[in-house]
Amino acid sequence: MTMIEDRRALPMADHVRGKRSAVTCQFKCANACIGPECNQSGNEHFRDIASAAFSRRALLGMGAAAAVAVGIGLESGAPTSSPVAAGVGGAGASFGGGGGGAAGRGLAFDAIAPVDRLVDAFTVPQGFAWEPLVRWGDPLFKKSPAFDFAAQSPEAQAQQFGYNCDYLDIIADGNRRSGVLVTNHEYVNPGIMFTPTTDAAELRRRGDIYKMAQGMAVVELARKRDGGRWKYVQGGRRNRRITVETTFELTGPAAGSDLVKTKADRKGRHVKGTLGNCAGGTTPWGTVLSGEENFNGYFAWAADTAGQKRYQASASTSTSTGWETYDPRFDAHSADYVNEPNRFGWIVEIDPQDPKSTPRKHTAMGRMKHEGANVIVGRDGHVVAYMGDDERNDYLYKFVSKNRYDGRKGNSARKHNMRLLEEGDLFVAKFTGDSPAAEITGTGALPSDGAFDGSGTWIPLTRGGRSAVPGMSIDEVLVYTRLAADAVGATKMDRPEDVEPNPKTGKVYVALTNNSQRGTASALDEANPVTGNRYGHVIELTETRGQSGTTFGWSILLLCGDPATNANTYFAGFPADKVSPISCPDNVAFDSKGNLWISTDGAPSTIGYNDGLFLVPLEGAERGKVQQFLAVPREAETCGPVIHDRDGLVFVSVQHPGEDGAVGAQHSLFPDYGSTAKGAVPDAPRPSVVQVYRA
Repeated sequence: MTMIEDRRALPMADHVRGKRSAVTCQFKCANACIGPECNQSGNEHFRDIASAAFSRRALLGMGAAAAVAVGIGLESGAPTSSPVAAGVGGAGASFGGGGGGAAGRGLAFDAIAPVDRLVDAFTVPQGFAWEPLVRWGDPLFKKSPAFDFAAQSPEAQAQQFGYNCDYLDIIADGNRRSGVLVTNHEYVNPGIMFTPTTDAAELRRRGDIYKMAQGMAVVELARKRDGGRWKYVQGGRRNRRITVETTFELTGPAAGSDLVKTKADRKGRHVKGTLGNCAGGTTPWGTVLSGEENFNGYFAWAADTAGQKRYQASASTSTSTGWETYDPRFDAHSADYVNEPNRFGWIVEIDPQDPKSTPRKHTAMGRMKHEGANVIVGRDGHVVAYMGDDERNDYLYKFVSKNRYDGRKGNSARKHNMRLLEEGDLFVAKFTGDSPAAEITGTGALPSDGAFDGSGTWIPLTRGGRSAVPGMSIDEVLVYTRLAADAVGATKMDRPEDVEPNPKTGKVYVALTNNSQRGTASALDEANPVTGNRYGHVIELTETRGQSGTTFGWSILLLCGDPATNANTYFAGFPADKVSPISCPDNVAFDSKGNLWISTDGAPSTIGYNDGLFLVPLEGAERGKVQQFLAVPREAETCGPVIHDRDGLVFVSVQHPGEDGAVGAQHSLFPDYGSTAKGAVPDAPRPSVVQVYRA
C-alpha cells in the first residue's frame, strides 16, 4: 500500500515555506510544489508554434481579541492545564471598532486581534458565540449509525457527514424556516483519523472509508423562526452523500470523446465519483457547482505525455489512499484506464433539491485544477462563470453560456437553466499593466502612478462549439485546457483560487493565494508584482463591455501580509497600520451590502497567526480596511464563508484542524474540546461547519 500514515515519510517536511504544512501538501495537493513546474510554457512564444505541435500525437505521445474563545492551548499535542486567552499577539487596539457597521453597513462587530498559531480555539468577536452545525461523522439518515471514532467503517461513513468540508452554502427555502446545507468534502488525513498500521487488509478497509468520506453532502436544516439559528435534520428528505462511487454524467463537447473513454465506460459518458472538491458556487437556478481541484494525487501516473505532464509533471503513485493497488481505475499506467484522470478536473453541478438526480460534470467549462466556479447573469442574459486554476503560474478563466437565462418561475424555466452550462464559450485571461517594467521591482512598492493596474483581454479557447486554438480539436482544448491556454499566451498567475463576481456591482474579485516561485520560475508582471509572493493578493476586475465581453480593467485591491513586518503591504490605499494582518487569501464571499469577506489558508506558516475570516469594505472612506471577524483553531483552514448579515449569522467550514497531530497526540480537540455530551468525540479533531451568531 502507498498510503502515508507516518509523518516522517512526508516529502515536504523539509521544504515547506509557503502557506501550508507538509501534511496538507501531501494529502491535499500531492506535494505540488516539490516537483517540476507543471507550467513550462513561455506563453508569448507559443503563439508562433506551428499547429502541428498540438496534434493528437503530441498530446497523447505514443501511448494512449476582545473576543470569545472556546478551546485549549496545545504544544506538541499536549494540552495545557487551563484555557488560554484568545487574540495572542498583534496590536488589537489599532484595528478600530465597528467592523462593517462603522458606516452603517453590513454586520457590525469589533475586529478581533490575530490569534497565535499554537492556540487551539475558535475565536469570535465580543458579543458573538459559535457552535458546530454539523461535524465529520454526524449521522445524516434515519438509520445512520452514530459516529464511533474507534469503530469506523465504509458502510457507516457513507451515511455520515464526510471529512474536510470546504465549499459551503446555506440555501433557505421560501419560508426561511427550512433549507439545505451543501458542502464539499475535499480530502482525508489518515494520520489523525486512524492509528498507524502496515496491515494490508486494514489499509484496504481504510481506503474504502476514504472513498466514502470524500465528495459532497446535502443536509437539511430547520429553525424555529425566520432569522434564527439553524439545526441540521437527521433523516431530512433531501439529505444526500455524494462519494467517489457516485455515478456522474458527462455533458458538453468532450463527452463521448476518445480522450475520456475507459474499459469500464467505453462510451465515455458516465464517471464514477468526484475528487478533490474544493470551492464552488450556487447558481441563480438553485443548483450547486463544485470544483474538482487536486484530482491528480489519487492516481498512479505515467506522466509520459504532454497532456499528462501539464497536470502532474512527474510519474507517481497515489499520495494518500492506495486505491490503485486494488481498484484498477486509479492505475493510470494501465492502457485500460490511462484516460481515467481525464474524467476528473471538471466543474460538477448537483441539484440539492432532488437527492435522486444524477450529478453532472460539464466539459464545456474546461478541465483544470478548478478551485470553483461562480455564476452571474449578464445584462444580455447570458450566464457567465468565473474560474481559477489553483496551481502556481496557472490561469484565470471564464465561461459564457450559449443560451440565455430564463428568469421566469416554474419547472420549465429551471429545466432550461439547468442546461446552460452544457454549451458555451471558454476564455482565458491575459493581463497587461500600464506601468513601465522597471517600476515593477518585486518588492511590492507601488509604481509611480500609485497603483498596480491595467487592462486585460479574454482570449477565446472555444467559440460556438468549436476550438479557437489552432492545431487542437474541441475535445483536446477541453480535456487539456492548460495546454490550450499556454498556446494563446495567457498570463501566469499567483495561484488563482476563488473568483467571484460581486452581486451588487458586477465587479469580479480574484483571490491569488501565493506563489513562492514568482520572480524565479515565472517573471514579474504588474498583475503579479511581488518576488516570492508568500502572502498573496486580491485583484479587482471590471468588465468593460458587460460580463460577456472580452475586455476588462483591473487593479490590485490588496497586497497581503502583516504591516508590522512587511512595509510593502497595500490595502486599497487605507492606512496599513489600521488593518488586521491577513495572509494567503483563499475564498471570497459578499454580504447583503456588497462588502467583501475573505477566508484564509496559510497564515500560520507565513505570518504566525491562525487562519481566519476578514471583512473588507469596498466603497467609501473604509475601502480596503481589513478587519478580522473570526479565527479558526490551530492548523485549521477557513473555508466556504457564508454571510447572512441580515440574520446576524456567519458560517464557515473548518477544515483539517490539528492536521499535524496524530492519534494519541492530537494537536486540536475542535469542536468538542473534551465534552462528553451525546455525539461528542473528546479526543480527536473533527472538521465541521460552524455557525456564528449574536450571543
